[in-house]
Order: sequence, then structure tokens, then C-alpha cells
Amino acid sequence: MQETREAAGEAAGAAVRTESADADRVFLLGLGFDNTTERGCIERILGALDEGRGGWMVTPNLDILRRWTKSARFRELVAKADVVVADGMPLIWASRIQGTPLPERVAGSSLVSTLSAAAAERGKSIFLLGGDPGAAEEAAGVLKERHPGVRIVGTHCPPMGFERDEAAMEAIEAALREAKPDIVYVALGSPKQEELILRLRTLHPGAWWLGVGISLSFLAGRVRRAPRWMQRLGLEWIHRLAQEPRRLAKRYLVHGLPFAAKLLGAAVWMRLRGRGAAEEHRS
Repeated sequence: MQETREAAGEAAGAAVRTESADADRVFLLGLGFDNTTERGCIERILGALDEGRGGWMVTPNLDILRRWTKSARFRELVAKADVVVADGMPLIWASRIQGTPLPERVAGSSLVSTLSAAAAERGKSIFLLGGDPGAAEEAAGVLKERHPGVRIVGTHCPPMGFERDEAAMEAIEAALREAKPDIVYVALGSPKQEELILRLRTLHPGAWWLGVGISLSFLAGRVRRAPRWMQRLGLEWIHRLAQEPRRLAKRYLVHGLPFAAKLLGAAVWMRLRGRGAAEEHRS
């Protein structure tokens, strides 16, 4: 309970410090989320591209929020993003419980399709970076089939350990320089994809960068995404765990469930704290 109170106190402090500057944001454990929808994100990205402005979107789920609370380096990375949206139902539930509801979950794996469709209509180009070997090419084929007219100007799958190999990094940079994309999906998992985006975005400041995790494997059909009803109920993690128990058991069972309890507990405390302050003000 003490840990929950401390977490809620940190969140409240962050919200108070930035309330005037971030009226359109909702804070969970101190991290500010843009109060927007998937459609709002798409319009923001395409509108910025029309004006020649690039940007960076981060889509934290429960595990990424947990990392944000524990890693100063990761907090530095996320602070440089232009848009931060909640990709996880526990985050949406917490926002509702504490009385500052986010309108909906904005999943990176959904944005890959919906943003690509909108980009096709507006003539914007896309680059797919990362994923398992061959996944980016397969995902590009799926996007072209689903969204006629979509402009996929390149794909690249860096080798394992690329971040420590200057030649591999130069190959990524060369591919992007040649392609000159408007939108780059970076599918390497967190925090590797955020570290890479930070390095690459200066090469193309007019592009939009999105870290999309496993989304290219979803799109290529290599990993099955949970049915929509499981997504709506916040049970997608069970579907993922059933497919990859060895890789994901620690993330979901050892780290995820306790952190979800901490997040929701902090949200309840924030709600009660706010209600108590309101009653004190009325008296």
C-alpha cells in the first residue's frame, strides 16, 4: 500500500508540475499520454507531413510504462518523442479509474495498417525497418495487397547485434538516405527501437518515426494476433503468452501482473485523493 501511495504521489506531482503546459495530456505514474484517438494520431501525422514537419510517436504498453518508471535512460528517450499514446487496456482502465479517462487504446500494431491506408490516399511513402529476417518484405507485400497505391519505398532487416556494428548502422543509414521515406516503422522491440530512432531521426527530420515492436510479424502472419474480443477485454497478453511461453512468461507473469496491480492501485489512490480534496474544498 505504501508503494502504491508513493507511486500515486509521484504521478500527482508530475501532473501538477505540467498541468498548465499539458492540458491535453493524461498522466499515469508520471508519464504524460496524449489525450487522442487512433484517427487523431493519423491526422496529426499526415497534417504535420503536409506542412513539412516530422516527428516521433511512442506507444507505451504496460511493459514499456514499467520500464519508464525504472530506467532514467528510457525516460530520457520517451521525453524526446512528440506523441505518446497508450497501447494497452490496463493503461486505459487506470486513466478511467483515476478520473482522467483516455478516449481509447491506440495500438501500434493497428496503426501500421490504418496509417498506411491513410498514407496511401495522401501519397506518403513508408519504410519498414526491423522485424525477423524476411518479415518486413512479407509485411510490405501484405500492405500493398490491402491498400492499393501504398508507397513502400524500402525495407531493411538489420542483423543481430547491429547496434554494436558500425558497418551495420551505416547500412541502415544508407538505405534510409536512398529511400527518403515520409514514415518509418521501426520494429525492433523496446528499448532498442527507441535508441535507434533517436540516432536516425536527425538524418530525416521531416519524417515520422514509429516504434512498432512485433507489428511486422503480426502483419506478415508469422505471429497470430489475439481475436478482437480479447483485445477489447485486455486479454491479448494471454494469447501472446500461449504462443511464446518461454520468451514472455517472465515479462507477463513476473513483471507484468504485479506492475498492473501497482498501476491500478495508484489510480484508485489518485481518485480517492482527488475526491477528498474536492470534499475539503466544499467544506
